[in-house]
Amino acid sequence: MGLTELSELIQSLPPITHPDVLVGINNVDDAGVYKLTDDIALIQTVDVFTPVVDEPYHYGQIAAANSLSDVYAMGGKPLTALNIAGFPKGKMSLEMMGEILKGAMDKAQEAECQIIGGHTLDDDELKFGLAVTGIVHPEHIVTNANAQPDDRLILTKPLGMGILTTALKAGKLSDDVVQKITAIMMQLNKTAAEKMVLYKAHSATDITGFGLLGHAYEMANASNVSMVLYANHIPYLPEVLIKTKEGRYIPGGTINNKLFLDKYVMFSDSIDEDERMIFFDAQTSGGLLISISKETADEFLKELHENGVKDAAIIGEVIPEESKKIKVIK
Repeated sequence: MGLTELSELIQSLPPITHPDVLVGINNVDDAGVYKLTDDIALIQTVDVFTPVVDEPYHYGQIAAANSLSDVYAMGGKPLTALNIAGFPKGKMSLEMMGEILKGAMDKAQEAECQIIGGHTLDDDELKFGLAVTGIVHPEHIVTNANAQPDDRLILTKPLGMGILTTALKAGKLSDDVVQKITAIMMQLNKTAAEKMVLYKAHSATDITGFGLLGHAYEMANASNVSMVLYANHIPYLPEVLIKTKEGRYIPGGTINNKLFLDKYVMFSDSIDEDERMIFFDAQTSGGLLISISKETADEFLKELHENGVKDAAIIGEVIPEESKKIKVIK
């Protein structure tokens, strides 16, 4: 299902009116939030996908990091999780599934989140992910709907995972690049989330299947603003441009993102088609896109770099609403 169909489906559902639902499905945000008390709200999210790397243990870690990221994007702390696995009987060993589960458990432990159960179903294709529950103070929720004009936009991980994992599936990626993208996808957004709460970020979202431009559009649309992104400042792995130019490794999700978003995005003529596709690229376990006051943006970025979020960069700014939601310029 593409962006258009998904957006139309969600908008067709009855609105949630319960007073304790602080963020629901109609918000098109990263996770749902339900108020328990004046000091505690639950964050709930779920994500499942097919393998993006060959090593089962690493796949489990990536799937867990990806699922946990939605809680981090809301400014929350993950507490518990449930495994969700589609298991193709007769096509995969129990030992392999055990490695996937161990990878997820180790990554969850790194996040101080406890996996307390799960569910397995028969499936023709292997799928895995987590349903995650976290907490956040009701007054400190970070949504995708509060970006402010003149804010700076910070991206915390480089792009290109969709195109490069497609090349990996085709056997066209070197071992060192496989190691590089695996490490990026396994990295938690925990530090970035903790720091953005400390620096009182206005808005955030994590970059996953809708790509940088898709999630930026969602944030701009929800916040009633527009955005200018600086192509030369957007971090992506150099190897991804090589594979994009070869033209054979563009995922279907990336193509669908482009088809939907073309009417909302304006590019400078100097940005060629290959680089544009990277900005549309569907990510797995991508970084956070954070909208933060320009007065604190540089200090926040320095704090991220000093605490291990080395690829974080200021990639643009928020502007008052215009007819084109996103402008990408050089």
